[in-house]
Amino acid sequence: MKEIGFDDVYICPHQHTEGCECRKPNPGMLHQAATENELNLSNCIVIGDRWSDILAANRAGCKKILVLTGAGNDALHKYRHKWSNIEADFIANNFEDAIRYIIKSVGNSEMNMEH
Repeated sequence: MKEIGFDDVYICPHQHTEGCECRKPNPGMLHQAATENELNLSNCIVIGDRWSDILAANRAGCKKILVLTGAGNDALHKYRHKWSNIEADFIANNFEDAIRYIIKSVGNSEMNMEH
């Protein structure tokens, strides 16, 4: 992923049964990224296709975009009960749709800040 332009990649090496803080839906990797890169997580967006991505983003205070590709359709329907008290900020058909939404949102935020 670094070869295509990502600054950092965070991967949890633990099994689900180990109870670590870095395995999603725990927000440990997001907190690590925030610390290492001086990020304010409330200004960050998590794009994911799994219910655990949405839960981790919510627990870290990030904005949440669910993409329906990959496991996204199951996350929205089959596993919706796992995040039933959370709303995604946007449900995208695919990654490109998510990026268009972000670009549009940033543009709208900048316009609102000017007024």
